[in-house]
Amino acid sequence: MPDAITLTADTLAHDWRLLIGGKLVPAKTTYDNPSPVTGKVIAHVPDAGQAEVDAAVAAAAQGFPAWAATPIVERAAIVRQIAARVRENAAELAALDTLDGGNIIRLAQDDVHRGAEMLEYFADIARSLTGDTIPVTADQLHFTTHQPIGVVARIIPYNHPIMFAAGKIAAPLVAGNSVILKAPHQTPLSALRLGELIANLLPEGVLSILTGSGPATGDAIVRHPEVRRIAFIGSARTGLIIQRAAAETSVKNVTLELGGKNAMIAFPDASPAEVAQSVVHGMNFSWCGQSCGSTTRLVVHEDIRAEVVAEVARLAQSLRAGDPFDPATDVGTLVSQDQFDKVTSYLEIARGEGASVAAGGAAVPGTALAVEPTVFTDVTPDMRIAQEEVFGPVLSVLSFRDEAEAVRIANSVEYGLTGSVWTNDLRRAHRVANALEAGYVWVNGSSTHYVGTPFGGVKSSGIGREECLEELVSFTETKAVHITYA
Repeated sequence: MPDAITLTADTLAHDWRLLIGGKLVPAKTTYDNPSPVTGKVIAHVPDAGQAEVDAAVAAAAQGFPAWAATPIVERAAIVRQIAARVRENAAELAALDTLDGGNIIRLAQDDVHRGAEMLEYFADIARSLTGDTIPVTADQLHFTTHQPIGVVARIIPYNHPIMFAAGKIAAPLVAGNSVILKAPHQTPLSALRLGELIANLLPEGVLSILTGSGPATGDAIVRHPEVRRIAFIGSARTGLIIQRAAAETSVKNVTLELGGKNAMIAFPDASPAEVAQSVVHGMNFSWCGQSCGSTTRLVVHEDIRAEVVAEVARLAQSLRAGDPFDPATDVGTLVSQDQFDKVTSYLEIARGEGASVAAGGAAVPGTALAVEPTVFTDVTPDMRIAQEEVFGPVLSVLSFRDEAEAVRIANSVEYGLTGSVWTNDLRRAHRVANALEAGYVWVNGSSTHYVGTPFGGVKSSGIGREECLEELVSFTETKAVHITYA
């Protein structure tokens, strides 16, 4: 098992390069990348500017026609080779994510394989990218085809670096596009290493992987007139900035998978023990709560509130914080000092608003950038911790008396990504799932993604759906053809 000190020596000595059109290229400037695990610089990372973005787009545009003309089954076969390469290097890629982002090693290893799974899924469904024949007239043939868009960009967040870096290039590549992947500036190393590992698998120009120290790199990508399709995962605030920047340049197809302030509703007929287990699972405490789909609001019926909260608090307190490289560790670190400061500020905001601490509520002593799994009770819907996305290990507990109140509380936020309903009443389960303003709802479950089912949000949680056929189709343009043969 690697350790932070040994791995840091390797990452500091490594010559990190951008992947531009299939070629590994040094950037003119670099930035220092610190680890949240050690607090020390672990790599000098390429800081791509306008020149590198222009070079990547030019290479993508040049490589696009040949890649688009490649039969889709051949494109899918190459994507499958990428998945195999990712799996072969799982240990190294996971270790980079743990050092770079503070995610515990066992979950970082899971992320590698989830990224590979997404590559394999889109390779599997390549033949599903079919058109339609539409019987409009008797003497003509009317049909549609799906054609690749051209140069597309994927901008990914820091919380699941290799899962997103690997998995999010799959659909656009299978669809026949040239792809520019913008890695997160906080956790760039696994994406850069991915570029090294797969550079020889794709034709020249088809894939570029860029990093940058701040928003300038992403802004240059978004504003480039030849980038006609953008898919972003991140905060609602940044999503709005991207929409604005794209609109100021040209007409672009922009999809957004944004934040969440997701509710788990627990009705009195549900098992308190099962609800509590699902609450802890859905909070993603082991990721330090850094997941947009986390069910960070427990909306629990007053009849079972005390029992559920007591068990949630016990489970949260049993989680072990420590060295993310230790397989026995349950809770890693937050990604950066900025994120740590944001999360700890919300602990004070919650107390100031009158919330009570049932578990946690402080930084983990002696551990860099870690916050205890925290459970706040006596939370009301108008409090900031009930309305705003903390993106940390902070659960807000609210109570309700009847179904209408539960739905009203759940829908009272600007977000609408996920939701969870715990009940043994089938009719109620359907009613409430239908009433929730959310794009992805579990009944008697939480957190789990099912590849092939559409994931995405409503309201300020985004536009578009991913992890499904719709994602593949979204990287194409539909063309209608009409042939007269009478």
